Amino acid sequence: MKLTASHRLCGFGAILLGALTICSRHFGSRGEPSFMIPLFVAAAAYLLSIRELFTTPKFPKRVIVFGLTLAALWHVLFLRLPSGTDDDIHRYVWDGRVQRLGYNPYILVPNDPALARLHTSETRTLNNAYLPSPYPAGAELFFRAVTAIHESTFALKVAFVGGAWAIVFVLLDLLRRTQRGEHWVLAYAWHPLLATEVAGSGHIDIVGVMLLSLSAAALVRRRRAVAAVAFGLAVSVKLLPIVLLPLYWRRVRVRDGALAAVIFALLYVPFLEHGRPSFGSLGVYVQSFWFNDPVFAALERLAAPRVVAGLAVLAGLVTAIWMRKTSIERSSDAFVWPMAASLLCAPVVYPWYLLWVLPFIGAASTLPVIVWSLSIISTYYVWYLRTLGRPWIMPDWIMLLEYGSAAAVAGILWLRRVTRSAALRRSASQAG
Repeated sequence: MKLTASHRLCGFGAILLGALTICSRHFGSRGEPSFMIPLFVAAAAYLLSIRELFTTPKFPKRVIVFGLTLAALWHVLFLRLPSGTDDDIHRYVWDGRVQRLGYNPYILVPNDPALARLHTSETRTLNNAYLPSPYPAGAELFFRAVTAIHESTFALKVAFVGGAWAIVFVLLDLLRRTQRGEHWVLAYAWHPLLATEVAGSGHIDIVGVMLLSLSAAALVRRRRAVAAVAFGLAVSVKLLPIVLLPLYWRRVRVRDGALAAVIFALLYVPFLEHGRPSFGSLGVYVQSFWFNDPVFAALERLAAPRVVAGLAVLAGLVTAIWMRKTSIERSSDAFVWPMAASLLCAPVVYPWYLLWVLPFIGAASTLPVIVWSLSIISTYYVWYLRTLGRPWIMPDWIMLLEYGSAAAVAGILWLRRVTRSAALRRSASQAG
């Protein structure tokens, strides 16, 4: 019996479930072969699934429901696991806790001996404890809200997974309204990074991604005030989507933008020190934290780190302006490329940063970014090297594998486009 596209897609989903189940059992050994091999198998199954999504215009609803059920299963597998001892989520618990105790997380330094009494078993191992918090105000208030309900890493992970699944419903609505196949929701829900970095480690980025998805959906519905406010809130969680500003030009009213700006500013009111806003260690982060940054490292030899970081923002803004002029209004790839361009030039590129593009992949032009979101999995090897006492530095061969894979796909797409254009010109000349 010949396998249909539905059978193949369900088969790849089953492979994803099996591989991610094995991966979850070795989650505490990130970077080791027992973790990496099944994760790369999952990545391969995901890529094959993407091919099916591209080649099949429509899948039965039962296939989409089955696919989302599979995703829920492996997300539960990772959700029940403890985060790493120094994962960022421990900082989130600390920031939420000290806010509720009446302190400013932008001022407190967690490893200050005078603050030892404020720590719990889940905050004593937080990373970079010699620095105050670098997270924007929206993220800080989210930490406070969740820890007010239950002060634990598990509570935060539940909130993050809830945000990840809220995106599923936003995407389903967005896909219907843009008349695209609903099966594309699986391109988001099946991505391995959702399992490892949201359900597993727990990263605040997914809250910003949820807000950005809401903003994109509101733009399609022409609810301009909602779109602007949701965008401002997304930026208040992580600054990355600020590069998408040109996409909102003349699509939201000036008063909508002003409302979003006022709300953004008000979020910082609880953190004022002597009437001045405080931003914690954000400046130190830009100045001193570098990881997986080939473009930034090359440019940093020519200019100061803050200047190069500014160029990363500029790269995203210029790309957004270009996408605003060249892409159709409802094109999802217009959101992908500005953030990808900014990340490409950023001083730090962790795997969970690619969560920001996942709801917007789907166009063939985003294939290089899809491949990058999978090839970045190779950077987990550095986590293993750290357990061996090696420095927190990316080996060159890992960066070559990561960026080279995406560049190769981009080159193939460009070559096909050039070849197709040349063929069309020849056909036109022969017809004439």
